[in-house]
Amino acid sequence: MPTTNGNRKILDLKRWEFCAPAPAASVAGSFIASSRHFRQQQLYLRGQNESYIYNPSEDGWVALPAAGLAAAVGAGACGVAAAFSVGAATAVASLTATGGTTSTIITNQNLQRDLRGYKVHIMAGPNAGAVLDIVSNTIGANATITVAAQASAFSASTVYRLLTPTWYVCCNGSVAAGSFRKYDYATNTWTTLANMPASFGTDAKLVATPSIVDGAFRQFATGTATSATTTTLVQTGKTWGASQWINSQVRITAGTGAGQIRTISANTADTVTVSAAWTITPDATSQYAIEGNDDFLYLLGNNAVTMYRYSISANTWTTLSPVAARAAAPGAGMSAHWVHTARETDWNAESAIQNGRFIYSFQGAATGALHRYDIAANTWATITYAPASETFTTGSKYALHNGQLYIQRDATGRWFAYDFARSELFPWGPMLYPQGTAIVGDTAFDVIYEDGATDIFYVYMLQNSSQILLRQMVI
Repeated sequence: MPTTNGNRKILDLKRWEFCAPAPAASVAGSFIASSRHFRQQQLYLRGQNESYIYNPSEDGWVALPAAGLAAAVGAGACGVAAAFSVGAATAVASLTATGGTTSTIITNQNLQRDLRGYKVHIMAGPNAGAVLDIVSNTIGANATITVAAQASAFSASTVYRLLTPTWYVCCNGSVAAGSFRKYDYATNTWTTLANMPASFGTDAKLVATPSIVDGAFRQFATGTATSATTTTLVQTGKTWGASQWINSQVRITAGTGAGQIRTISANTADTVTVSAAWTITPDATSQYAIEGNDDFLYLLGNNAVTMYRYSISANTWTTLSPVAARAAAPGAGMSAHWVHTARETDWNAESAIQNGRFIYSFQGAATGALHRYDIAANTWATITYAPASETFTTGSKYALHNGQLYIQRDATGRWFAYDFARSELFPWGPMLYPQGTAIVGDTAFDVIYEDGATDIFYVYMLQNSSQILLRQMVI
């Protein structure tokens, strides 16, 4: 029987309910980073060598291997989950199989977890473009992944990526080796990446723009090409705004060139230009989707307007130089969220889309200022909203759900919901349970329960200086 949510505003008051407590109390700089894959698992980083995964399906925690960060966790530490996995490899966007059959892919990976229910994306070779459910996999070196039988046999020319969680973690106060590492769920490994671009000692956020949201692709535009060149894709009749897709990705989903992903460097009303030439040039059979960019992570905060971007495929940091700089430096209690699922019509109008284009960031630092970064235009703007009289600083927590940002102010227990489309801050269900000392580090997140057409959402929060985890249903 399908689930029905019969809760109604006013009739049903929102209530915080207790969940399994964290294994250890939150400390300054500790954070929770949410995986948007189907299990919605959460990585809780608490110390230099102390981290856990929380599984909302089981309401339970499990310790992870030592993270091996370059320094103890403190203000400025942050992390985020990306859309795909390449195991312990670095500076690549894909893996290559060593063989297979019509229903098996022999990997070069030492898989350490059962990945049933996750997906694998075939990027080149036999069955290119297919996004397949993992039916089962073996454990250990050169693990074999089993999928539903396909038209062609997988082979040593099969290029793929796992659509499983990888968390990227920034250390605070260090630029040494180990200051930036990733934890890969499939292989249960921590790997050192390019050193941090600067020493961080104040609140910070790492932001991803993943194509996978809640276990499915979030597509901002789709269609079938009418023509292409080695560096362009054209669909006659489109009416896109000039340059609106810059820094998004285009993925060929079917037809000639299926499986390929490229970053968009420019666009006109009906043509996208890609940053690297197609390996196989698309044609009039090629279907495509424009999505968030899986390759990029954005780092901001540290009481500075300077912003950085990390490329997963290149394992390099770039210092961004916005056309218009941020109006003021973000400080303690700041936020940063990529907004991609607002439901208003104007936010989803393909020719002037707002979903997927912006990173919104409350400044924190005991202010109510809100700034917005335009990913396509590489520019900052200050957002006017009402009532703009609340201020946010140390202890503030944030959870993004659809077009709403749920905010706890400091450690007061007072909650708000900011509506991006309306530019308005509303009161929301307060936290009635007392908290410990206010600390920097975002330990709020959202979880969705799906049953057919029914979606039920919860906001979770690990309290300040506490092991107490609570959740509240969004009515």
